[in-house]
Amino acid sequence: MTSSVLDDIDARPGSTTSLLRTLIGLYLRPLGGTISSGGLVGLAEDLGIPAARARTAITRLKKHGLLLAASGGYALNPAALPMLERGDRRIFAVRTMRAGDEWMLVSATIPETRRDLRHQLRRRLQFLGAGAVSAGLWILPGHLETEAEELLDELGARGFATLFSTADPRPAQPLAQAVTAWWDLEALRAEHEQFLASAAGLDLSAPFAAYVRLIDSWRVLPYIDPGLPSELLPADWPGTRSVATFTRLSERLAADALAHVRATAR
Repeated sequence: MTSSVLDDIDARPGSTTSLLRTLIGLYLRPLGGTISSGGLVGLAEDLGIPAARARTAITRLKKHGLLLAASGGYALNPAALPMLERGDRRIFAVRTMRAGDEWMLVSATIPETRRDLRHQLRRRLQFLGAGAVSAGLWILPGHLETEAEELLDELGARGFATLFSTADPRPAQPLAQAVTAWWDLEALRAEHEQFLASAAGLDLSAPFAAYVRLIDSWRVLPYIDPGLPSELLPADWPGTRSVATFTRLSERLAADALAHVRATAR
């Protein structure tokens, strides 16, 4: 993967660019990696995106490296495959920690001359689901170890970081209280509630559009929510409802949505 390829962190759900990025990520691989110009614009129109606006967004996605020009249309950039595969694992295989699971600590000391790298690392670790214990010290679920290593390598920050594993972090206050300082749980709650509201408003009689919008509104959540153990979260935490809602609707809509794409994309 190259850093120029548009990642989930760079396209917030609901925008034209985001919807097309979701459409491309879902369907170009099943279609063999290519799609005609008319086919892509036609599917965008099925999402309610006017053709002119769709073409502008497609140009933007080409610039970001997600698409390449191909004869009569577009091809998926091979450099985007690792990003899309990582997204598949996060979006469709949500993992939640249990009591006793391992945590990972990332301690990074970035030189003052590399403030750009410091900013990028902080931003990307937050998107990975990490919580900030203190300046330069991050905590995240142990099952994200590989993704954390890949991120450090990708940014060229591995030489500035030390990684630790522990099953028993011991902050000065109770762990359930500490996580409210390490993560912005209220912001995460708002993201879950926004997803639930979006899901409730889907028109299920149009499976293709509903499914793409479902994935588009969901795809950021499995990144930024680390899936903390339930005993560390408020009793009314909406994350459980979000996962159940996504799973139910995805199972209902996915097959019909793919059938629509295969029948209409040329």
